[in-house]
Amino acid sequence: MKEFMKYLTPGKDDTNWGIYLNVAGKTIAPPGMEYPSPIHPSGYYFTWEYGRILHEYQVNYITVGGGVYEDQSGTYHLKAGTIIIVKPGVWHRYKPDNDLGWTENYLGFNGMIADHLFSSSELKSSRPIIEVGYREEIIDTYHSIFKSVKEEKPGFQQISSGMVIKLLGHLTSIKKQKIFVETRIEKIIQEACYMIRENYEKDIDFVEFARQHNMAYSYFRNMFKLYTGLPLTKYQLGLRIIRAKELLLSTNKIIKEVCYEVGFESLYYFSRQFKNKVGVSPAKFRNAAKMNKSR
Repeated sequence: MKEFMKYLTPGKDDTNWGIYLNVAGKTIAPPGMEYPSPIHPSGYYFTWEYGRILHEYQVNYITVGGGVYEDQSGTYHLKAGTIIIVKPGVWHRYKPDNDLGWTENYLGFNGMIADHLFSSSELKSSRPIIEVGYREEIIDTYHSIFKSVKEEKPGFQQISSGMVIKLLGHLTSIKKQKIFVETRIEKIIQEACYMIRENYEKDIDFVEFARQHNMAYSYFRNMFKLYTGLPLTKYQLGLRIIRAKELLLSTNKIIKEVCYEVGFESLYYFSRQFKNKVGVSPAKFRNAAKMNKSR
């Protein structure tokens, strides 16, 4: 894809959506070129001497070349395959290496959803760069957003901002995976997940499981939650509820039988947990499904 730059004016429907784009573009800066280009609007243009502060989030992907990024947290040397995350209100500056140049894909956006994602996920880390390498799924997401923004069809903001969330999901996944990739604990957690799935209805001694793998239970428990996003007990509970829903829909077993078959010893506790997860009691869940079938 050739160079591209487009600044947007979000409407009320776009801002009410919760996440919206302000700018999208691709810069190909050859070695020795003036950077950034003076054609950028005043709110975006900056000089290396003074840097800048933005009032939006930016996620910039360097796919060719290299350079440097600076903010209050330090100086970071960039190479191809690096994501730069700039947050609102943070002074920063960056530029390509004079001998290498770079290709930069960038997105600027705002919104309540963006605020939430950057304050409550892996993205809240103070480190402003993520080394992801060349990822086909990431560059494809940028190109899809660029295509949508270029065409600017009705609803393009909603489609494009949805793809921004997809991009942030990829980055969150990559950050999580880096902790575990090719490690012993990853294999142990995968073994635990398989064991839970195969024995979801049984009481599993996770303390003994950790001991058998020469690991402190507290460490195993914490790493399991970090890997799956759920504590051990909630992971197993989720599987039990899924199986209970299947039995309620596909069999004529009474609710008490379903309760015991999926591993609950108390009908009251089963009903309470089912309602917490599904939003209705087991009986109402089954009745609603029957009513839908009869229509």
